[in-house]
Amino acid sequence: MSREVIAELSMYPAPTAVGSAYQRWLEETLQLLGIQRRDNWQGSLHELWLHPQLVLAQTCGFPLVIELKKQVRVVGRPCFKLPHASAGQHCSLLIVRHDDPRQTLPEFFDCRGAYNSIDSNSGMNLLRHALIAHVRDGRFFKRLEATGSHRQSIAHVALDRADLAAVDSVTFAYLARHAPSEVAGVRVLARTADAPTLPFITGFQGPEPESIRAAMNAALANLPEVAEVLGVVTVEETALEDYDVLLKYRDESRRAINQNELW
Repeated sequence: MSREVIAELSMYPAPTAVGSAYQRWLEETLQLLGIQRRDNWQGSLHELWLHPQLVLAQTCGFPLVIELKKQVRVVGRPCFKLPHASAGQHCSLLIVRHDDPRQTLPEFFDCRGAYNSIDSNSGMNLLRHALIAHVRDGRFFKRLEATGSHRQSIAHVALDRADLAAVDSVTFAYLARHAPSEVAGVRVLARTADAPTLPFITGFQGPEPESIRAAMNAALANLPEVAEVLGVVTVEETALEDYDVLLKYRDESRRAINQNELW
């Protein structure tokens, strides 16, 4: 007998083709598990991740190691076959306007920066780490603005509201493939260090992570067209400790960069 639970894969909601593919993957996975979910989640991501009836969601690696690690179980992480994302790793791409004449990262010192959110590994943590060698007196940016999403960070740079932003390489690949007009006004200046891809998580009340991961992979096999749109080869087993590298990046940047109002 099926039971209603909370489940949502909403970390990559756009473009439409991508968001729809994630929903199809989720529905097939839950069907294989014999589970029926409630209506689409309407609350915040943090409320989703901590919901007592959570069966499946995806989170950012940074919140996982900072605040969620004792409150959720890790199901696995996606292995992509995308530019700058493969073998269970991704990175951030440092983007600038397409017509900006500056060609090296040091030339952007004292520029206007943009990031999606302060707790984002790809938008903030990897950005800080990439700038360690280029700070002066503990800072890099003249101004730094939160945009709310990677897509908005791209738009800020394209529209000359910011000069430099760090964007998750998976997001950038999805937009380049399915909504090329959104990235037409920017170019990739550099890439950051690698990091584990965004983990899938579950709560403590539902199926074991191993059975959820098996269902996710079976669903991919059943839906090859979905796997193609998402660029996902498999969901591999991963441990919480695999994400400790994100804390290493954070601590290295803290030693070099003043944690002032610009950060």
